[in-house]
Amino acid sequence: MDLELSREDIEFRDGLREVFTREVPEEVRRRNALSRTTRDDIVASQRILNAHGLAVPHWPVEWGGKEWTPTQSHIYASELQRNSVPQPLAFNVSMIGPIIAEFGSEEQKRQFLPATANLDIWWSQGFSEPEAGSDLASLRTTARRDGDSYVLNGQKTWTTLGQYGDWMFVLARTDPDAPRKQQGLSFLLLDMTTPGIERRPIDLVDGSDEVNEFFFDNVRVPAENLVGEENQGWSYAKFLLGNERNGIAQIGTSQRVFADLAETAADIPTETGALADDPQFRTSMHSARTTLLALEATQLRVTGASENGQASPVSSLLKMEGTKALQELSKLRMHASAEDGMLLDAGGPGEDPLRADDAAVVAAAQYLNQRKLSIFGGSNEIQRGVIAKTILGL
Repeated sequence: MDLELSREDIEFRDGLREVFTREVPEEVRRRNALSRTTRDDIVASQRILNAHGLAVPHWPVEWGGKEWTPTQSHIYASELQRNSVPQPLAFNVSMIGPIIAEFGSEEQKRQFLPATANLDIWWSQGFSEPEAGSDLASLRTTARRDGDSYVLNGQKTWTTLGQYGDWMFVLARTDPDAPRKQQGLSFLLLDMTTPGIERRPIDLVDGSDEVNEFFFDNVRVPAENLVGEENQGWSYAKFLLGNERNGIAQIGTSQRVFADLAETAADIPTETGALADDPQFRTSMHSARTTLLALEATQLRVTGASENGQASPVSSLLKMEGTKALQELSKLRMHASAEDGMLLDAGGPGEDPLRADDAAVVAAAQYLNQRKLSIFGGSNEIQRGVIAKTILGL
């Protein structure tokens, strides 16, 4: 595959860079690079992008889409990450937005899509449960039809940034007697101000509490908030999860981290010279560079295959290898950070690190936080099963 950009694509890339670096405040991008992005940063950044028509380019044109080529879509995602721009909230733009645009009613599209694109509504994801995370089809949360409502009971966990959620898209079991566990699931939209909802934060190993668990006790969801057809939620969830896995790979972020490491390693002293000249470090960096080139080519393949609205099974491979690459780079950054990398200064969202211009200070928190990537969007073990079945035909 030819990864060289055409003149038109270079002009397209440069135009994006100008918007990203001129319109999105530098302090927002700096905090994002140090994993200190605040809720306000995410909202402000997405609204800036939406004002320039760049928040939801992959949506249908009538709802803000751009009809870009696969290469342009790839450039867009890469440049967001390379320039440390907070990405449009994935729950909004990559998950529920495409689902509503594809399967929602006309009323749901009018009500939710503009507000979702502009982040006037902050969506949360209600999928994983204590015994149904990687094996999502085993979920136990039920939604029983009662007149013009569904009555929701159960629990959802690992709900990232759920403390900010205005609405939640929930996968629940509407037919407990379905012959297969993938059947009998439905996709519901839940207003988080509805009575009967309890949230509990979950403290993570890096000291942050960005994830939550939610409990539903006879929560009434209007039947009009059912997306698509009853008991067809598994098909919609698979469509959504393909988009989620692409985003979790964060290849552009890995490329930025790699470039930063390559630049700073020459100035980091060791007992025998600069870190950049250390044989073990150089070998690890060469391996990382080769992996990132392969991932970029794979990303282009997945983007192209998804243009027809169907999620590519290769997204499982991309998610698995992309997250492994980012985790390996976080280990290299810990190595380069030396004693500073031993500081665990997770702080709170938006708080400046001990030395705001020194990424080494947040290396430990980032390293620990990124361990979660192995299970987000479906664990890597599950992805291997998907790859064996859908790609290798085993």
